[in-house]
Amino acid sequence: MVSSSHEAMHRIFRQEPGLFARVARKLDIPAFGTPISVTELPTDLTENHPVERRVDTLLQIEEAGGSYVLAVEAQGKPNDSKHATWAYYMTFAQEKYKLPPLLLVICKNQRTADWAARPVKFGPPQWQGLALRPLVIGPRDIPAVESLDEATRDVPMAVLSAILHSEERSVDGTLKVLAAALKAMEARDPDRAGLFEEFTNQGLDKTKAFEIWRQLLATETSFFTSSLSQELRAEGEARGEIRRATTNLLELLEGRGIPVSDADREQITSCDDLDTLGRWFRRAITATSTTEVLA
Repeated sequence: MVSSSHEAMHRIFRQEPGLFARVARKLDIPAFGTPISVTELPTDLTENHPVERRVDTLLQIEEAGGSYVLAVEAQGKPNDSKHATWAYYMTFAQEKYKLPPLLLVICKNQRTADWAARPVKFGPPQWQGLALRPLVIGPRDIPAVESLDEATRDVPMAVLSAILHSEERSVDGTLKVLAAALKAMEARDPDRAGLFEEFTNQGLDKTKAFEIWRQLLATETSFFTSSLSQELRAEGEARGEIRRATTNLLELLEGRGIPVSDADREQITSCDDLDTLGRWFRRAITATSTTEVLA
């Protein structure tokens, strides 16, 4: 099953194709130019037989030095069966689009990145006629973005950095500056900020960093627009209603002179069901003890 984290790691390149050239500059390889134009290509590389092969993201990129096809794959763990699949992607893209293909593999943990970066040769020992050499990006290749200026200048890179470093203990600093950078982008371009916030939500899903990110969004939900932010806003509104209902009930009991024990107070304040609190409030209007109210 494809995870939301997997989707975020490659879909961010569809939304921000120029990110690839900036990412590649982090590596010790000849620089790729800034795209002049980008065409999103169909990701289905299936031939007319039962085997289906679908690359995660496929882009045709034109730059000053020429054009090429960029295939982006998000890889969660080592899987030797992917080598033949990736080799197929490259040869198929070369044949179909008549352009040089390049495979970019994005990995959230360094062990997987080291595995993916190993060149793989195909053929008998006497003569291996095909070699696969993907371009691999892992946590070691993209430094953690911990400067607000840097995050604000390149929000997509900050998002990718947060996803790649999501399994590290020090990720909270990266998430804090990313939240601030997204907040600044929200004021300028709310639609674009919403997209990159959604990529962050997906990329951090099912990691320890997700709870830190969730808490950061919860402190300023009015600035963010993703589905997670809307969920947090709804939760906040529900908690507010529960607090008001709890306060109203305790004030009514106090106003009517009905003693409330510590155990009763604990039962009332720990209740998070508005229907139950409403029922207790209606009973408290005429009840003579908390036993009648909470029965």
